[in-house]
Amino acid sequence: MCSVINRVKPVQRALALGLRLRTSTEGLSCTAADSRRFCPGVRTGFDPLQASSRRCCSSMASTKGLFFRQLYELESTTYTYLLADTETKEAVLIDPVLETIDRDLKLIHELGLNLKVAVNTHCHADHITSTGLMKKRLVGLKSAISKFSGASADIQLSEGDKIKFGKQYLTVRETPGHTDGCVTLVLADQSMAFTGDALLIRGCGRTDFQQGCAKTLYQSIHEKIFTLPDECLVYPAHDYLGRTASTVGEERKFNPRLTKNMEEFVNIMNNLNLPKPKKIDISVPANLVCGVQD
Repeated sequence: MCSVINRVKPVQRALALGLRLRTSTEGLSCTAADSRRFCPGVRTGFDPLQASSRRCCSSMASTKGLFFRQLYELESTTYTYLLADTETKEAVLIDPVLETIDRDLKLIHELGLNLKVAVNTHCHADHITSTGLMKKRLVGLKSAISKFSGASADIQLSEGDKIKFGKQYLTVRETPGHTDGCVTLVLADQSMAFTGDALLIRGCGRTDFQQGCAKTLYQSIHEKIFTLPDECLVYPAHDYLGRTASTVGEERKFNPRLTKNMEEFVNIMNNLNLPKPKKIDISVPANLVCGVQD
């Protein structure tokens, strides 16, 4: 019996050691700040920007000093993205929606952020942007959109431009095809790409209106997005199946449209026969003037 017990104890010790190691290494972002959520007796300073910037999971980049939040608008299934430098608290907002302006401004205020730029990845046809109205409520805020969009904005974006916020920045890659003015915004370390309606998760933007061109879109995605690192996270402007993110490697391998050759892709896009967006006649004219009409 003693020999059995002696053999069990080393196993128990090994299991205990493994558990300790696992606890200390799982989710490298679990720091003292995170553990304090479960210790109500400990009252120390808590900075949500610092805590969020250290979180790391399969659908979130772990760029040092970056705060990131993905937001959602239900009716148009639009994703809005808030990025901030955790040191300076300067921030950028991507693809904000008019219906959620109060939610977005409340979050920005709660986190103490200084929103520098609100940028649209293109002139949207399915919702009205909140950038124009947001500028009236936030002193110093600037709007941005591609110079090829035909829309008004404080900053007219071109290939290679940098949208800076604190020590962080997004680089503009022109990815036309869904519209002439589509851009993809790539984080400085190429760990995240905000692809708008150009590249979606296992899909892509339609090409049957607003200067759409299937051949151009195919080239844009393969030359400007699929050339990013495989592990680069893809954050689109929409998803209709509840998915939140993908990677360049996944889309290059599994996207059912973009794994085809160009001729096959063009044929697919020319035969989608999709209904006209419900709000296109309202959204496009509004978005051409930054979402604010007299």
